[in-house]
Amino acid sequence: MLISPESLAVIGGAIALAGGLAGSAIGIGIAGSAGAATLSEEPGQLRNVILLASLPMTQTFYGLITLILILQTVLPKVGDTGMGFAVLGIGVITGAAEAFSGAYQGSVCASGISLLPKTKGRILTNAMMLAVFVELIGVLGLVFAIMALAILKLF
Repeated sequence: MLISPESLAVIGGAIALAGGLAGSAIGIGIAGSAGAATLSEEPGQLRNVILLASLPMTQTFYGLITLILILQTVLPKVGDTGMGFAVLGIGVITGAAEAFSGAYQGSVCASGISLLPKTKGRILTNAMMLAVFVELIGVLGLVFAIMALAILKLF
């Protein structure tokens, strides 16, 4: 039995979303663990902890955007099985970018969170800037997906 190109494309989009969800969950879990320890030491840092711990959540949105693009724009244009495999590959690469970006962004945020009490919150801006560098990989994953789909004339 042959696999339809539409099925391959949908699986690719689902993998992109799954990577974003996994990366966000891991990243938020890592940052949240550091946040719990920090808040036991200095409860006044709650706002800063929530801000830093929530940053890895954006990778889920990038994965969701990729899935929506595939379902709404790409799916009607997928013609043959080769094109379906191409979209699947794009989804896998995008999912990996989102997963690694979210997980490692959580590590960066956890480091910033752990230093909040020692610096009396002054590390917040620097920690956010460093987390944005890792965020860029997630953004580039989404940009890659859009560019690759456009090159294939599917977007």
